[in-house]
Amino acid sequence: MIATLRRIICAAAVALGTGAPAMATPTELLSFADLDGWGDDDHQAALTAFLETCGDLNGDDWAALCAFARKEPNARTFFELFFRPVLIGGDSPALFTGYFEPELDGARRPGGPYRYPVYRKPPEVRQGTRWATREQIEDQNILAGRGLELAWVDDPVELFFLQIQGSGRIRLSDGSMLRVGYGGFNGHEYRSVGEELVRRGVYSRHQVSAQVIKNWVRRNPGAGRQLLQHNPSYVFFREVSRVPAEKGPLGAMNRSITPMRSVAVDPAFTPLGAPVWVEKGGRGPIKQLFVAQDTGSAIKGAQRADIFFGTGDVAGRNAGRVRDPGRMVVLLPIDRAFALVPGG
Repeated sequence: MIATLRRIICAAAVALGTGAPAMATPTELLSFADLDGWGDDDHQAALTAFLETCGDLNGDDWAALCAFARKEPNARTFFELFFRPVLIGGDSPALFTGYFEPELDGARRPGGPYRYPVYRKPPEVRQGTRWATREQIEDQNILAGRGLELAWVDDPVELFFLQIQGSGRIRLSDGSMLRVGYGGFNGHEYRSVGEELVRRGVYSRHQVSAQVIKNWVRRNPGAGRQLLQHNPSYVFFREVSRVPAEKGPLGAMNRSITPMRSVAVDPAFTPLGAPVWVEKGGRGPIKQLFVAQDTGSAIKGAQRADIFFGTGDVAGRNAGRVRDPGRMVVLLPIDRAFALVPGG
């Protein structure tokens, strides 16, 4: 069975090419012995995350690997036998950040503290074109009264950060839970309010975190509103009803992502669905295998990644502390890896 699978993978790679995005960036073929901490990881947890999205990967070789993974092989052996580690863009250190799925309090109808609407995308907003800015949307109430509200929440600051994360859950006043996912945006590029606070001299760069920003905005409501409007990008949402409560939110592959096993990457360099070895330094170092299952507007570059920490306040605090260097290594099917690395 294994020999047959190897022949399928080889033939598919020859027929399809590398299947990796075209790039002009340094690449280096590594061995698993080069991955610091590889032998200590829980490879089964990574294989479970890989199975969540491997059926959506294009190519006969990926399909064969996915089919074999579903037969419950020894996880470490599976990765070592059919993949090779490739360091892409390793001439500069990686930058790792963290993200999470926030939880907000809200209601289906406005009333009491629930005064801040979570909007669907208006039909006139088209992908690739710019629409109204955040300031115009909020100050001119141009979405109000159009039936676009999914829910109302009790905190405009948490709503802003829900837009930054792109998905979340809303605990409704009737006790039920509403999960919302990314539904589009107004076409304006994201601008960091944290960097704006640094530019103004309010904080030093090392002091800025999501919680610091939230606290500053709440202490300075007028100036805080203007600060949040410094980011002209405005995210719209859609209701996600088909994802069970116990599973993670949908990532860029429209499948549930897994806490501490899913990572957002730049798909111009890292194929979505590929396993990714992370060596994160800083406080709380991480050395383990993730799967590239998400993207983000701020995630650009071969050595740039955003680690998914899970759902809720604890995950949010942990994710907000992460801004660390390290190294990221992509695992590719063997023949794709050799085809990608010159002289590999």
